Amino acid sequence: MLKKPIYLDNNATTAMDPRVFEVMKPYFLEHYGNAASTTHVYGWDAKEAVDEAREKIAGLINASPKEIIFTSGATESVNLALKGVFEKNRSKGNHIISCVTEHKAVLDTCKHLENLGAEITYLPVNSEGLIDLSSLEQAIRKSTILIAIMFANNETGVIQPVAEISTIARKHNVVFFCDGTQAIGKIPVDIQKEGIDLMAFSSHKMYGPKGSGALFIRRKPATVQLTAQMDGGGHESGFRSGTLNVPGIVGMGEACAISSKEMPVNISQIKYLRDKLEKALLKLPGSFLNGNKDHRLPNVSNIAFDKVDGHGMMLALSKHIAVSSGSACSSVTQEPSFVLKAMGLSDELARSSFRFSLGRFTTLEEIDFAIEKISRVLLQCRESSKH
Repeated sequence: MLKKPIYLDNNATTAMDPRVFEVMKPYFLEHYGNAASTTHVYGWDAKEAVDEAREKIAGLINASPKEIIFTSGATESVNLALKGVFEKNRSKGNHIISCVTEHKAVLDTCKHLENLGAEITYLPVNSEGLIDLSSLEQAIRKSTILIAIMFANNETGVIQPVAEISTIARKHNVVFFCDGTQAIGKIPVDIQKEGIDLMAFSSHKMYGPKGSGALFIRRKPATVQLTAQMDGGGHESGFRSGTLNVPGIVGMGEACAISSKEMPVNISQIKYLRDKLEKALLKLPGSFLNGNKDHRLPNVSNIAFDKVDGHGMMLALSKHIAVSSGSACSSVTQEPSFVLKAMGLSDELARSSFRFSLGRFTTLEEIDFAIEKISRVLLQCRESSKH
């Protein structure tokens, strides 16, 4: 029997994989030691588990385990990367280049840095959500210390030309930070091939636990310089003090190991279901795709429905289908998506756009139900708006 409401909001968070949960359980009840305790077996067991998880996480992105710094999640990782680079490199410059469609974690951190004297250039995007590489290069100054461009957008799934951005950054000797939160675990990400210097990501976007994340900090050919933002013990190579969340880290490691092994099958299955849903919905009158059709994540479809009350349609769907009209971090407001507006959509059309994000546990039965329910609700909403 179909369990409702069906969940099509996997970019907000994913359900924990039961295999991840099973691996975590002993570290709550049995192996509860502090990984920083070096004088007894409880601490040794915890440290060994953390080291093993670090290797699994590094393996997923082709990094060295020493380049993985554990945090509470991507937002903390973003703050550590941006604030840390700015603080460490004030003598070199104060200019940062980012993009108008970045996640709020990046944009709000940039606003904070502006108050501290940073100069931020926010690159625009085209109607498909992509930056212009020539505009990026032209924006670089002698005082530019950081380029912060995300891997894949959380609302549209659009993938930026990361390797090309890295080439430009290295040409001008500028550090390249990439928010990889939506990409890691969904598509292959290789920090060596992509040339990324700093990358933030989070466990709960790839079927792991909430409250566990990481920051990749490149060590070779030269270690990226940044200042720690949390003091008190010098944990994580001095970059992030605080007692490690051992169960969360173990869970994140297992989530990465599963993604490494099963990613090709997951991509194929999820893309098939996404395409089936998208094809059916785009046949409905007044509907069209937001973002680039080719350069995007395989699990995301952001679709605009013209001439419909988006809020009313969302309410009508809410008991049956869990979807969103923007990022989870900005859904508390009724403002239209700033990402879609930056791509040229009107307020009205941005409000009547919906993000459908599928996951590992999405089924064909659920997609068939979603197609039927969304089609019916859309028709009802348009009929009611005529009266």
